[in-house]
Amino acid sequence: MEGKEKKALIIVDVQNDFCPGGALVVPAGDEVVPVINELIEKDDFDLIVATLDWHPENHCSFVENGGQWPKHCVQNTFGAAFHSKLKIGKNWIIIKKAFLPEKDAYSGFEGRDNLGRNLAEILKFHQIKKIIVVGLATEYCVKATALDGIKYGFEATVIKKGIRAVNIHPNDEEKAIEEMKNAGIKII
Repeated sequence: MEGKEKKALIIVDVQNDFCPGGALVVPAGDEVVPVINELIEKDDFDLIVATLDWHPENHCSFVENGGQWPKHCVQNTFGAAFHSKLKIGKNWIIIKKAFLPEKDAYSGFEGRDNLGRNLAEILKFHQIKKIIVVGLATEYCVKATALDGIKYGFEATVIKKGIRAVNIHPNDEEKAIEEMKNAGIKII
């Protein structure tokens, strides 16, 4: 269709370690999976991108290395794999982030695909104008990815049914949603 603005679905960190039974559980994190699968089936996205936390064993974010998180999403482990019920498409672009031991990376825009391209390059190459963000966790990687989307000139929307928060502090989720709204991100 002529003039249709291209849109991409960005699925953030729907990995085993963030779901029940994982090393860094996002409460009800697995509940985003059916919502995301339904979105994929119903909508006509021009591109689907999924991000993975992809930590080396000695990552700086781990408590044992002075960070704030338990060891999670270590490269090539079960915990780093996508949730088994997420219907992964063969045409998806996979972005791995936080793969350097000394650098944390919450935003999908800080990662790279297997060709070394960053998310902004990929989206611009595909002439994407709008990004729809879902996944885990609301106040960390979802928020950072959506905010970077705006920073890089994309129209960003977050689907509330498709995100879950860690809520280490009460109201973390509400604060993150408010911050995203104030930055111009649509929350639907």
